[in-house]
Amino acid sequence: MMIRRERAPDRPEILALIEAAFPEGVEAHLLRELFAAREYIPELSLVAESPDGAVLGHVISTRAWIGDNPALGLGPLGVLPARQGRGVGSALVKASIGAANGLGEPAIVLLGSTEYYPRFGFVPADSVGIASPDPSWGSHFMALPLAAFHPGIRGRFRYAEPFNRL
Repeated sequence: MMIRRERAPDRPEILALIEAAFPEGVEAHLLRELFAAREYIPELSLVAESPDGAVLGHVISTRAWIGDNPALGLGPLGVLPARQGRGVGSALVKASIGAANGLGEPAIVLLGSTEYYPRFGFVPADSVGIASPDPSWGSHFMALPLAAFHPGIRGRFRYAEPFNRL
């Protein structure tokens, strides 16, 4: 498996895998909007590709803010159902972290599983001074401070605009 940047011709395959991974359709609709949003960052839209060129998984991080400070919101992350539990998602998260650090981003924030994301260093966002857009999310709202993070980065988190339309 290889992790690489998403290319425009990958989009139909990416959307099909997101629809397969999340049959309710919310994530695929969100992803379509994120691809067209001003907060889209091409360097942070990554695919996991099999040796034969099939797209096995996808993750996207988009521009977000902590107070007035730029940050990243991770998600959606999707893996073909037949490939789940085989390290594809983990490889995508690790690659996202590396790419974000390489771009000098201060933090990645997400809403997700408290059993999955802590293995990558994610902690409850409020423990590092980041307030959730929705307090009911509790400990599922997590952040990963990166190398460029500093104590002055505090405040309420704001996702890319398409998240506000969910």
